[in-house]
Amino acid sequence: MLPVVVFLLPLLWFSTAQKSEPLSDPSSQPLFRGSDRYDFAVLLGPGGTECFWHFAHQDGYFYYGYEVQWTSGIMQNRHVTASAFTPEGFQIEQSHDARGQINFKTKETGFYQICLNNWQNSFGQAQVYLNFGVFYDGVGPEHVEVQKQKLNDTLVTIEESAQTVQNRVLHMWRYYNFARMRKGSDYYILLSNYHYVNWWSAVQSLLIVASGVLQLYFLKRLFNVKTTTDTQKPRC
Repeated sequence: MLPVVVFLLPLLWFSTAQKSEPLSDPSSQPLFRGSDRYDFAVLLGPGGTECFWHFAHQDGYFYYGYEVQWTSGIMQNRHVTASAFTPEGFQIEQSHDARGQINFKTKETGFYQICLNNWQNSFGQAQVYLNFGVFYDGVGPEHVEVQKQKLNDTLVTIEESAQTVQNRVLHMWRYYNFARMRKGSDYYILLSNYHYVNWWSAVQSLLIVASGVLQLYFLKRLFNVKTTTDTQKPRC
């Protein structure tokens, strides 16, 4: 029995150390994995929740940024709750600000869940801009075939340089997207302040005109003298 146990131990170690690839059966239908990165805006209702799933391979880098662009309602609370979960449903990180980023390394292959909650704004809507995706530093199953095609040191150098440039362009795109989120939020704040100033200016103008009319009316009543006749004479 001892040689059998010794032979089974490497097999067990190999089965636990291999990558967790969903639908690894060759007869299974391929998964729809979508794009590597997304950026769009979503409208959250009062106390509402929106969740999205994004596929990522093991040993990748997942980034998730958000920015509250505008809110509506009586009590305009710009804070939302952003969360990220593993494919098994375990929470990775959570943020409770008006803007933030959640970055982590993917430890398993599968569909990661990201959620937005508008729990702190129970009487108004909130529009939130999202920017999330995953990138790989030259490792993972996406690069296995590419690694096999390396013929000499020249091709290796060219590929490494191209990979470095691609990663830097990706990070530049991320920072640009985050700046665009802030620019969009500032635009909506400026537009809200513009409507607020116009509304209050109109109300104050109406109050000034109404107070002037009332003052003129009461002043005219003070100098309103009735004409005296034989039948109607002023009484003491």
